[in-house]
Amino acid sequence: MFISLFNTLKSTGVPCSLRELLDLIGAVDKKLAFANMQDFYYLSRATLVKDEKHYDKFDRAFDIYFKGIESIDDILEMLIPEDWLKAEFEKYLTEEELEKIKSLGGLEKLLEEFKKRMQEQEERHEGGDKWVGTEGTSPFGNDGDHPEGIRVGGEGKKGKAVKVWEARDFRNLDDNVELGTRNIKVALRRLRKLIRDSAEEEFDLDGTIRSTAKKAGMLDIKYQPEKRNAVKVLAFFDVGGSMDPHIKICEELFSACKTEFKNLEYFYFHNFLYESIWKDNRRRQNERVMTEDVLHKYSADYRIIFVGDATMAPYEITNPGGSIEHWNEEAGGLWMKRMVDVYDKVIWLNPVPSDHWEYSASVELTRSLVEDNMFPLTIRGLEDSMAFLSK
Repeated sequence: MFISLFNTLKSTGVPCSLRELLDLIGAVDKKLAFANMQDFYYLSRATLVKDEKHYDKFDRAFDIYFKGIESIDDILEMLIPEDWLKAEFEKYLTEEELEKIKSLGGLEKLLEEFKKRMQEQEERHEGGDKWVGTEGTSPFGNDGDHPEGIRVGGEGKKGKAVKVWEARDFRNLDDNVELGTRNIKVALRRLRKLIRDSAEEEFDLDGTIRSTAKKAGMLDIKYQPEKRNAVKVLAFFDVGGSMDPHIKICEELFSACKTEFKNLEYFYFHNFLYESIWKDNRRRQNERVMTEDVLHKYSADYRIIFVGDATMAPYEITNPGGSIEHWNEEAGGLWMKRMVDVYDKVIWLNPVPSDHWEYSASVELTRSLVEDNMFPLTIRGLEDSMAFLSK
C-alpha cells in the first residue's frame, strides 16, 4: 500500500525513507486518518516530510498521485482502501442515490469505465451522454446532470457527482520561493553563536539536580544566565529606484533581522556603497554617516549583509563621479573593496532570481567584489548565506 505514492514523492525530490513509509502505513492501519482526504494529506505530510522547505514538492507529488490520470491505475489497484471511498460517498449521498449507483455495477465499474473513456477520448467535449466533458448527461466531467458521476475539474455547480477528481490547492512552501517574515526568521536562526552573558536568568535543571544530589536530596534550585545570540551584524539596505518592486520582501527581512539579531546595526544606501550612508531615509540629505567611520567603529568580527538588486550602470561602481545622486571622489568599487578587506564575512542578498544575474554587468561586478558571496533572497539562499556567515 502507498508504494506508488512513495515513488512519486522520491521522483519529485522529497527525501523520505522506507521507515517513514512504514510509519504512514501503520498510522493508516490505526485509522488516524479515515475516509477523509484532507486528514490523509496532513497525516502523510507530517509522516513523510521532515523539513518544511519540501512542503511544496510534497504538494505537487500528492497532486500527481491523487489527481493525475496516470494515478487512476493506483486507485483501481486499491492503494486507497475501498472502505475509505465507501465511507466518503456515504457522507454525501442519500439512500436513493446509493441505490442508483448500482446501475453501473458499483464504484469499481464506474472507475473502470472512467479510465476507459479517458483513454479513448482525444478532444474536449461539451454536452452528450458518453465522453468526459462539461454539461450533458455523461457520468464523467463537470456541470452535468448524471446522478452517479465522477466530476473532473470545474466547480461542480449542480452538486451531483459521487466522486470529485480535481487538483487540490495547498499553500506553496519551497526553498526557492520568495520569503515571508516567519520563514526568514527560521533561516536567520542558522546564524547563531549562543553564549551565557545575559543579565536575565533561567532555571538550570542540570545544576539543580547536581546540587540537590550533593545535599542528600535537599532541594537546591540553581539559575544561570540566559543564552543569547552573540553574533554581531551590520546590514546595508539599498533603497529607491529599481528596489521599489522589492520593498515588501526587504521590509520582511528587516523586521526578521531586528527580531533575530540582538546585536544589529543597519544603514541605507542607494545603488552602491560610497563614502557616506544614512540611518533615516527622511533625513538622508542632512544626516549622513561616513563610511570610513563605520569601518573604524565596528570591529572585524561583525558579519556584513548587503541587500540590493545590484542593478545599475556599471560606471556607478567603477568610476569616480559615478553616483547618480552626488559627486563621489572615489569609485564605489573601491569602498566595497575596503569593506571586504576589513571584514572576513561579507555577503550580498539579491532579490532578483539568480538565473537573471548573468545578464547584468553590474550584478556580475558586484558579485566579483564580494568574492562571489552573492545569494538569492530565497529560503535556500538565506540558509546558504547564513551557513557561510556562521563559519
